[in-house]
Amino acid sequence: MNRILFHMEMRRNARSLILWSLIICALIFFTMTFFRSVLQYQQQIMDMIKLVPAAALKARGFGNLEDIFSGLGFYAANNIVYMELLGSIFAMVLCANILLKEEYGKTAEFLMSWPVGRKEIFLSKLTLAFLNIFLLNLVTALVGLVSLELFKSGAFRIKPYLILTLYTFLLNLLFGACGLLVAALHKRARPVSSFCVGLVMVCYFLYTISRISGVKGDFGYVSPFKWVSIDVLKPDYRVEVWSILLFCALTMIMILASFVIYRKKDILT
Repeated sequence: MNRILFHMEMRRNARSLILWSLIICALIFFTMTFFRSVLQYQQQIMDMIKLVPAAALKARGFGNLEDIFSGLGFYAANNIVYMELLGSIFAMVLCANILLKEEYGKTAEFLMSWPVGRKEIFLSKLTLAFLNIFLLNLVTALVGLVSLELFKSGAFRIKPYLILTLYTFLLNLLFGACGLLVAALHKRARPVSSFCVGLVMVCYFLYTISRISGVKGDFGYVSPFKWVSIDVLKPDYRVEVWSILLFCALTMIMILASFVIYRKKDILT
């Protein structure tokens, strides 16, 4: 890894990391502020929910009605949109563009003139990108924990929260690795942000449809979102070994494939 390139990329991407962190943290915090209102008007909300199809609730992330009135369940359902969806978009766009930036920015020739090989370039950018993903997850996890402590209605178990945080982090890393692969395969000197956002949204759409009652949801497993269990209120909620192994294996495969392709790729200057 090249330290100079690493620090240069850190400065380039610092503003984006801070902005995304602030937006997601604000969404998490302000959403949790409504939890006390949910408890305060519990009966009225129950009456309203009875008019909402169960399928719509499941698609939104609530496994059952009781989840709405549990701080941890309420957080987990909203975490799907905030950290799993937005975090994955951030991770994939960051990793794709960090590898393509010199090409569409017309600075590839300058970078290649440095006394560094493609291996160092790739590892420097990979390390910085995954560090940013880790920092985003760390900051949002801390804000989520503080929000739960501030607005909780009773004691909640910390272990399910940590497990959900781990799942979310691995999901973001997987989409980050996917972004690297997209960048390595891309042959045109232009950003791929729109494609990355679209791919994440398609995966999320498949996951959402697979959760609807009356739909055979097995096809949802083609989406990484399906591999994350959000049923944090179940007494037996735990880390699923198959899910962790699948996340790690696919992430490593895509990173290695990206590296091999990037080393042989014709860099546009």
